[in-house]
Amino acid sequence: VQLVESGGGLVQPGGSLRLSCAASGFSLDYYPIGWFRQAPGKEREGISCITRSDPYTWYADSVKGRFTISRDVAKNTVYLQMNSLKPEDTAVYYCARADPMFVPDEDLFDRDFDSWGLGTQVTVSS
Repeated sequence: VQLVESGGGLVQPGGSLRLSCAASGFSLDYYPIGWFRQAPGKEREGISCITRSDPYTWYADSVKGRFTISRDVAKNTVYLQMNSLKPEDTAVYYCARADPMFVPDEDLFDRDFDSWGLGTQVTVSS
């Protein structure tokens, strides 16, 4: 099982980035994927999730309306489109795999995810 994030970088406030999470060793048909982020000196925050069926998508209030999660099962890749970026979005962004039956509720917790990527840095600054 491997998850590899890419697409991070430096962007000005109001700009956009698209992060990718390439999965290998398992199929997105069977596992939900979540996106988390961790800013310096802060706890890791769950920001979005896409389930394996339908699929259902979930967003934290901090990114709702600005970020969009999607997946390409053929490429076994999950994306996070980030628009209207703010300096407070600066963080290392991680994708992670959850149990096949996981459905997000009010929040995303680390304990619900068993495999993690190494992260990609996103810096929003002028």
